[in-house]
Amino acid sequence: QVQLVESGGGLVQAGGSLRLSCAASRSISSMNPMGWYRQAPGKQRELVAEITSDGRTNYADSMKGRFTISTDNAKNTMALQMNSLKPEDTAVYYCTASRRGISYWGQGTQVTVSS
Repeated sequence: QVQLVESGGGLVQAGGSLRLSCAASRSISSMNPMGWYRQAPGKQRELVAEITSDGRTNYADSMKGRFTISTDNAKNTMALQMNSLKPEDTAVYYCTASRRGISYWGQGTQVTVSS
């Protein structure tokens, strides 16, 4: 069993930055991949970025160059640095991790970008 807890969401103006964090209840070295998804009102949940245990990253096209995903194995955390935020980035952001074929999800954190 893995518990994931997101933090760092909030309200920010367009062009601003936020850093989301995801804390795992156990070692993330056994989790592959880990990632961030988001869901805006009335829309399907979509991939934001993911990272494998060997550090390979994948970003949705609209996030490339603005968002950076990273992990800290010592702290069992994953982060998402979001820069140049746009109103269309407003959504609930979810942390996810796969371990032994099972996917785990956090409860989500709200990100609101005002114009």
